Amino acid sequence: MAIYRFRPILKPVIWGGERIIPYKGLDSAQHCVGESWELSGVAGDESVVAEGPEAGTTLSELIDRHRERLVGRRNYERFGSEFPLLVKFIDARDDLSIQVHPGDELARARHGSFGKTEMWYVVDAAEGAHLRSGFARETTPEQYAAAVADDTICDLLCDYAVRPGDVFFLPAGRIHSIGAGSFIAEIQQTSNITYRIYDFNRRDAAGNTRELHTELAKDAIDYTVLPDYRTRYVPSDGRPTTLVDCPYFTTALTETVQPLTLPLDDADSFTVVVCVEGSGTICDGCGSETFVRRGETLLVSADSQQIGIRPAERMKVLTSRVK
Repeated sequence: MAIYRFRPILKPVIWGGERIIPYKGLDSAQHCVGESWELSGVAGDESVVAEGPEAGTTLSELIDRHRERLVGRRNYERFGSEFPLLVKFIDARDDLSIQVHPGDELARARHGSFGKTEMWYVVDAAEGAHLRSGFARETTPEQYAAAVADDTICDLLCDYAVRPGDVFFLPAGRIHSIGAGSFIAEIQQTSNITYRIYDFNRRDAAGNTRELHTELAKDAIDYTVLPDYRTRYVPSDGRPTTLVDCPYFTTALTETVQPLTLPLDDADSFTVVVCVEGSGTICDGCGSETFVRRGETLLVSADSQQIGIRPAERMKVLTSRVK
């Protein structure tokens, strides 16, 4: 097996910024790129192997070919050729819509899809960068609908100033919005189901507003109020620090200037490696290795014995796998 790199899928959008192209070191003239889908099994937006003997192979074809050796026995039994995670970089020049994602049960009943639990790691933040996550005070479904109708929904939500390294976990049902100036890495369940609640009355170049799903969202929202929606953690130089450990995925942050080996602990899962800073070599203990730089994402197969990191400079990497 190999360590796989995939072609990024770039998404120009009305709220997109100009940071993704230079961050990833791409030779592209595209503008307003709001998203780079790094690893995707979503139909119509499926990742394709970028290099090596299997270049041009789609992610689902790769899974069909290598099965549990690539994704792990339990993952193959549960998901078949559908890859269970979607990994993105997101650059918000303007506020994204306020939205929510349904959980598995509701998404399956309404759309025949998985739900969408996700996490954000803030890679960079412009001056004044912010995002919204969760309700700031007790809110009923009726109060939520009224606030959308009279343009005061933002007043009900927690608004966070953000800086690089901030982490937010967003279980399905949590109302949220990525705010202007935020540049984030997002790891989520494979699902493209989004209920757009409020879009700041924006219009596109043709004068059209985007479709809203205010009523569909009403039953999908978790109205629980928490004292803080930011994930608190203490980074450890040279050792992985767990950021998220949920039923859908686990994600850790590793920062190092020294070579090290990340334990796999019989994970029976592929590992996604997202390089958010620096550069260096990733190896799998089975003879495969590849150089990775800031803004690149790799897929390491489940049959790897270990994941080694040999930094060329200080590196920060996110590693994520499915239990």
